[in-house]
Amino acid sequence: MLERIHLNIIREVERQGSLTAAAGVLCLTQSALSHSMRKLEQQLGTDIWLREGRSLRLTQAGQHLLAVANRVLPQLSLAEERLRQFAQGERGTLRIGMECHPCYQWLLKVVAPYLAAWPDVDVDVKQKFQFGGIGALFAYEIDLLVTPDPLFKPGLAFRPVFDYEQVLVVSRDHPLAGADFVEPAQLTGEVLITYPVAVERLDIYNLFLLPAGVAPKRHKTIETTDILLQMVASGRGVSALPRWLAEEYADALDVVPVRLGRRGVAKQIFLGIREADGEIDYLKAFIEQAGRMRQI
Repeated sequence: MLERIHLNIIREVERQGSLTAAAGVLCLTQSALSHSMRKLEQQLGTDIWLREGRSLRLTQAGQHLLAVANRVLPQLSLAEERLRQFAQGERGTLRIGMECHPCYQWLLKVVAPYLAAWPDVDVDVKQKFQFGGIGALFAYEIDLLVTPDPLFKPGLAFRPVFDYEQVLVVSRDHPLAGADFVEPAQLTGEVLITYPVAVERLDIYNLFLLPAGVAPKRHKTIETTDILLQMVASGRGVSALPRWLAEEYADALDVVPVRLGRRGVAKQIFLGIREADGEIDYLKAFIEQAGRMRQI
């Protein structure tokens, strides 16, 4: 019945766009690939593809099988890799996904002692998951997610490991630079510079501006912290960042942190893992190491 080769075939046909291209990737002849899928369709009693001219369109059954392939094949590959590592006396690689742009300095301070304590474990940081890490966890593409916005879903576990305050960052000669705190209405005439994150995921909007029913004059996005803060220092706009990051750059750039509101905006960084991986020793050790560094 259904075998791993069938899942590989349907995934590669979808990726490559044709039976011929998929056969080349899988090192099969096109006839062997076609025969394998026809036999499966006969066994299942339903079509996987419908032909439309020279192209193939997945049926409802085919769409379901593709979803299974995208979910199961990464798990099988990970299991095989870990078994190979066990057989060779290795621990493997801890793959970390980042959903926190400014957290790399903190991560480096965790990784350095961790690598010293676990010499047979490598660490790989997956930046492409900065804003889709939950899906990457479920897809077994990462092992641990660093995020300020956990989604508590069945099968996942999150632990708070890092406390910080979100502040407004302005140039040293900005009118707000000497203020004890800033009110939302004071930003209506400002250009707000942020990382390229959807507005609904930005704390400055969710926790400060939108509850007050106000918006900045304009919203710009910049990917890199250095350039973002250079823009702020030159008076091109204001930004919202962790206080520790603003203070770290304050010596090199003319920027000043200002509290958001009278009470400030308190945040936490969480580490998320799959519940099934909770007893993996080197993963537990990383979380414990991170928990010992609750602030920079």
